[in-house]
This record gives sequence, C-alpha cells and structure tokens, in this order.
Amino acid sequence: MFEYILLAASSLFVIVDPLATVPAFLAMTPTDTAEQRIRTARLACCVAAGVLLVFSMVGQLVFKVMGITMPAFQIAASIVLLIVALDMLRAQRSRVQETHEEMKAGTEKTDIAVTPLAIPMLAGPGAISTTILLQNEAKDIPQHIALYGCILAVLLVSYLILRISARGARWLSPIAMSIAIRIMGLLLAAVAIQFMLNAIKMFRLDLIAPPPM
Repeated sequence: MFEYILLAASSLFVIVDPLATVPAFLAMTPTDTAEQRIRTARLACCVAAGVLLVFSMVGQLVFKVMGITMPAFQIAASIVLLIVALDMLRAQRSRVQETHEEMKAGTEKTDIAVTPLAIPMLAGPGAISTTILLQNEAKDIPQHIALYGCILAVLLVSYLILRISARGARWLSPIAMSIAIRIMGLLLAAVAIQFMLNAIKMFRLDLIAPPPM
C-alpha cells in the first residue's frame, strides 16, 4: 500500500506540475488582486480534482465500451507522459498540457479558472492518462480509495502553491523553479518508461497465456 501511495502521489504531482503552472497563472491574471487570484486557484483546483476523480472511477468502463485494451492505452499514455517529461527537462511547458493558443485565449478571458487553468493546464490529457493507469494498477478497494485520496491531496498541494504564488509572486525565483521543473521532468520520464515496460510485460503474458478451454 505504501509503495502504491508513493507511486500515485509522485506521478500525479509531477504530471499535474503546479510549479510550471505558476508563471502562466500569474500571466493570465495580471490585473487581479491576490484575493481574486486565490479564488480563481481554488475553483480551478476543485474542478481539476473532480475531473480526475471521475476518470479514476469510470476510465476502464470507457475502454470496455470502445474496445481498447489496457496495454494499448498504457503504451499510448506512456508516450504522452514521455513527451511532457522531455519538455520539462528543457524547462518548457508542454503543448500536450496546453497550447500557446489556449494560453493566449486565457489571457483574454475574465474568468480563467475552469479553462484553461483547470482544463487542460492542471487536469490535461497527461494527468487523465496517469489517473487511468494508476486505477489499473490498483489491486483492491483500499488502493482505489488511496488513489482518490492522492488525487485530492495533489490538487490541495497545487492550490497551496498557486495561493502562495498569488501573494508572493515577486519573490519567486525563476532559477529555482527551472531546476525544480527539470528534476520533476526526469522523474516523470522514469515513470513513463516504467508504465511502458509494464504494458509490454502484460502484452507478452497475454500472448503466452493458454487459450481458454
């Protein structure tokens, strides 16, 4: 259980990547007061948590309806995560998480909490893919409950980071943020490769499994 919680919490935090969201969050709210920014951050994190919780509950059901196998999704999701990780290693915000057009649209909106801040900046394709992969890794009900707790905890930490940035934007060090983003990118790359190896192993087991009698 401890290993699963550690995997879930670290994977989700790295892919949600609230530290890398801070510059865009501040850029999209240039005229807002600290209180307005905090209110926006709170709503965005609540929406993002709701989206990830929904996918953690019904993600595999969607696969069954669409006829998608878990190894196929794991490989596809690991590629998405690896792309995000490589961009993080270059200290760039990945276009998988949001495009330049979406960020530009956000700067022109009066309310950016739901989109693009919650979706897709916090709960984007990478975070949704990671949530579904972690749901598949859960072996029993306690681990599923632990996953829900990790989602809530990661979005709570994300809110606290955005809240701190709203009040202390002038004291944030760009160099420290760049170093932190690169470290998280390396960790995310390792997680993506591990997910891919798990998918290949599962696929090989399916190939050599004896046919049903």
